Order: sequence, then C-alpha cells, then structure tokens
Amino acid sequence: MAVLEILHFPDPRLREVAQPVEEIDASLQDFIDDMFETMYDAPGVGLAATQVGVAKRVAVMDCSEDKDEPIVMINPEIIAREEPVVVDEGCLSVPDHYDRVNRHKKVTVRAQDRHGEVYELEGEGLLAQCIQHEIDHLDGGLYIDQLSRLKRERIRRKLEKARRHRGETENVRRQT
Repeated sequence: MAVLEILHFPDPRLREVAQPVEEIDASLQDFIDDMFETMYDAPGVGLAATQVGVAKRVAVMDCSEDKDEPIVMINPEIIAREEPVVVDEGCLSVPDHYDRVNRHKKVTVRAQDRHGEVYELEGEGLLAQCIQHEIDHLDGGLYIDQLSRLKRERIRRKLEKARRHRGETENVRRQT
C-alpha cells in the first residue's frame, strides 16, 4: 500500500469528470487500498479517485469515530435526497479552508462495493454529507463551487501562495 498525492485546488485534474469503472480487478483493489491509506493518513473522512488524479468513479469513506467502518463506492449515484440543510464543509483538496454549503440531511446512494456487488446505502448527517461531497468530486465539482466567485478566488490565491512558499522552502533545503 502507498500514500498517494492529494491534488489541491486549482489543479485542473480536479475538474475532470470520472469515467465509470468497467472492470473490477486486482489493480483496482490495490488502488482502493491506497486510497484508504491516503485518506486515513491525511486525515480525512472521504476521498474520491479524482482527488489523486485518477478519473475513475471510485470513492472511499469512513465517517466512524474509530475509523473502523470503511465504505467503498464504485460507480455511485444518489437515488434519493431528503431535507436540504446548510452545513460546514472542508476538503482535503482545499486544505485549511471551511465554509457553509448546501447539502441534504439524508441521501440514498446506489453503488458497487469493492467486489462489484451492487448495494444501496442510506446515510444521514455526516455520512450523507460525505456521500454528496465525494460524488461531487467524481462529477468534477468542489464544495467551493457553492461559494461566491470572490471567495473562490481568495482561496485560490492563498493556496497558490502557500504552494509557492513550500516550493521556495524546498529549494532552500536542497541548497543547504
């Protein structure tokens, strides 16, 4: 298993629409394991394949307190939504930024598990939020798309400045 690099906004690969998974094979199993390791290491509660530069409709989640309830969603689709709510949200691809966005308190998703078996899962609260968030990623969206253009630009500038600063720090380390 390996920790994968998580892409950060405004990386254009985050805007790719993920393609359906046609074949569930050993390489996909390894990729799912790497996604879980990456998510737990980050630490986060969900991770979509597009966040690590792979345009496949795969996401992993674990919203449990003890991080012992892993969920794999392959080719997920939301089939029911109930009760719109406004929630605080963040994202591993938009580090250190949080804002209020619109979600649904309860959703039902249909997906395949890591073995290709179709299942339906009803989620409430954080699980419902995570399901919606990860499927947005697979559709090329980010939670910040719900924010004003001004807020998105401010976030983009801060992240680019932080990236430049990290790059300058790396150059100094290499020179010494």
